[in-house]
Amino acid sequence: MKLKHLPLTTLASLGLTLTLASSTLAQMNHDDMAPTSTGQFQRIEQPLWSKAAVTGAGLSLIGLELWWFLLSQPKSRKATTTGGVQAITVTVDGGYDPSHIVVRAGQPVRLNFYRKDPSSCLEEVRFPDFRIAQALPVNQTTAIEFTPTQPGRYEFACGMNMFRGTVEVVAKEGDAVLPTPRSKADPAEPPHPSASHTVSEAA
Repeated sequence: MKLKHLPLTTLASLGLTLTLASSTLAQMNHDDMAPTSTGQFQRIEQPLWSKAAVTGAGLSLIGLELWWFLLSQPKSRKATTTGGVQAITVTVDGGYDPSHIVVRAGQPVRLNFYRKDPSSCLEEVRFPDFRIAQALPVNQTTAIEFTPTQPGRYEFACGMNMFRGTVEVVAKEGDAVLPTPRSKADPAEPPHPSASHTVSEAA
């Protein structure tokens, strides 16, 4: 899931590193060139420590992004059942917390999205598998309800598809079941879990 953002961010880091290096070199060429006795300007080499600092900063950024996208684990939490409804609060602040939610199949689910981040990217959340697209006002809690009927993993994402999360629906016995690939031509294919949903907002 996170691998899709890896090339873009890595290229951004490389671009930043090259920009820093070229700007530093350009500044050195402009400021540190001294005229010779013949009136010609002689280039003064950039210090080794400056080159090492720029390179180290770039490698640190790349290493941080590799850790973030490959090694960091999503925050997982199981919804709690109250009055027959599985509910959980999801904080929207630079992403979704938790980003991995575990619920049971066949029971209503209520996800309370509390948005703190004013970024325009997070102003909407979408659940493609349940045909839900809902705006999330800042500093408000927006409840999204649906009833998953089949075990599997169902993604949700922001409007720009940059930040993502997963709802893992497990069987009543508690065993997670990954969704099996289906053929569109299969006439016996059961309907997709697009149960009715309601959306409410509370200040």
